[in-house]
Amino acid sequence: MDRFEAMRLFARIVERRSFTQAALDLNLPRSTVTEGVKQMEQRLGVRLLQRTTRQVSPTLDGEAYYRRCLAILADIEEAEAAFTGAKPSGTLRIDVHGTLARHFVLPGLPDFLASYPDIQLHIGEGDRFVDLVREGVDCVVRVGTPSDSRMVGRRIAVLEEATYASPAYLERFGTPRTPEELTGHRMVAFASSATGHVLPLEFMVDGQLRHVTLPATVSVVAAETMVAIAKLGLGLIQVPRYRLREALGRGELVEVLHDFSPSPSPVYVLYPHNRQLSPRVRVFIDWVAAEFARYNT
Repeated sequence: MDRFEAMRLFARIVERRSFTQAALDLNLPRSTVTEGVKQMEQRLGVRLLQRTTRQVSPTLDGEAYYRRCLAILADIEEAEAAFTGAKPSGTLRIDVHGTLARHFVLPGLPDFLASYPDIQLHIGEGDRFVDLVREGVDCVVRVGTPSDSRMVGRRIAVLEEATYASPAYLERFGTPRTPEELTGHRMVAFASSATGHVLPLEFMVDGQLRHVTLPATVSVVAAETMVAIAKLGLGLIQVPRYRLREALGRGELVEVLHDFSPSPSPVYVLYPHNRQLSPRVRVFIDWVAAEFARYNT
């Protein structure tokens, strides 16, 4: 194993906190991984990794060496691509909420993979917190302003939101014209996966954002379920406009309070601040930003 391959191996062990996971990611025998680290530590004359029964973690020297490895490997990959004209290659691991993936990512995916045939894409699906380094994920696509200082964020879209209800609900409770007319109305409560708290409805009134929490018969933790509950006539909901085009076209839901729309939701691609962007991550971010711009109309 040459030094550059050993660096790639060491970086993956640090990120995955596991010899076994690193071996699986790189399609290597575990014995090769163990021997590679042993030779590296002997060559450098320092201990790079601390091993316990539960996980592997870098020593102080190992953390410093890991950061240098990332920079060197990124420079090599970019330099070789510049001189050879080679397109980005390798495994690209992303995580994106399923609804966003189906609407914005999947439609153009065949064209992306045709342009970069040597990239193997692994897509995780969810809206939970993802430890990118620990789980070996290159980047995530998330709705909302990022709060994790360890992440670098690039805003790629802004999703307009609106308030909706089913015709059956409006027939029963009436159609509100202003937020003041919401007395006696209900909402489908959506609990944040991050905090567990129910999110209030938002309305922009005279340039000021107003929060309103209504009684709820049903509370949910999944956006798809929230939409389905609203179709049954059980409350008002607020979701991005793009999600309900088909339901609106079929008359299953109706927009209300159009002049008092919620604040729009930003969409970010996030990646670790201590990791230089590899060419395959860079081309994916540029592509997915273009896809959001294309379909978010």
